[in-house]
Amino acid sequence: MTEVVSPRLSTEGAGAILLDAAGAVFSDDIQSRIWAVAAWMLKVRGVAETVPGMNNLMTVFDPLAVAPDAVEHQLLQAWQTVVPDAIAGRDVDIPVVYGGATGEDLAVLAEHAGLSVDEVVRRHSEAVYSVAAVGAMPGFVYLSGLDPALAMPRRAVPRMKVEIGSVIIGGAQAGIMPCTAPSGWHIIGKTEEPLFDPQCDPPSACKPGDRVRFRVIEVQA
Repeated sequence: MTEVVSPRLSTEGAGAILLDAAGAVFSDDIQSRIWAVAAWMLKVRGVAETVPGMNNLMTVFDPLAVAPDAVEHQLLQAWQTVVPDAIAGRDVDIPVVYGGATGEDLAVLAEHAGLSVDEVVRRHSEAVYSVAAVGAMPGFVYLSGLDPALAMPRRAVPRMKVEIGSVIIGGAQAGIMPCTAPSGWHIIGKTEEPLFDPQCDPPSACKPGDRVRFRVIEVQA
């Protein structure tokens, strides 16, 4: 049985509390508990929204309807008592063109990992990723499950414009750009698969618990 770690609580303004259970390494067990607590807290009077992050959880509430210390008490009680259930996520296929002009960091990542480009592509595309959280920007997926050999620290100086559809790696996480925006993650390929459409319901193509697989379309020099 996995030991239940003690989370850290901090207030984020007048109407939000962050529960942080992150350690040095991302934990799938902790993430399952985060999802269960998020669902449980939505039943608490005065709680308006719960936002799971990577081994952390933001709970947004109406301070005129419920006191902050009551929310903290509910969070700690839920953390100790919930039964983490696996989310029945969907399988999502993401076709990718690796390398070339739209995957300019692929060779740099291969050199950093001490692997060939083909081996990097193989390891990246054969992994099964879990959507741990959706956030940072509309439709952005934080993916756990990256082969540890492909982990690479984020760029010291972020790019100011990373194109929509860029397949990226930042630290020990994988991701996909749902829109064109600044980012310090490394770009290894591109997909044409849309991740966010405000006209759709729901607007995000992925949700926490979904399983993502990258499919190789082409590897460009």
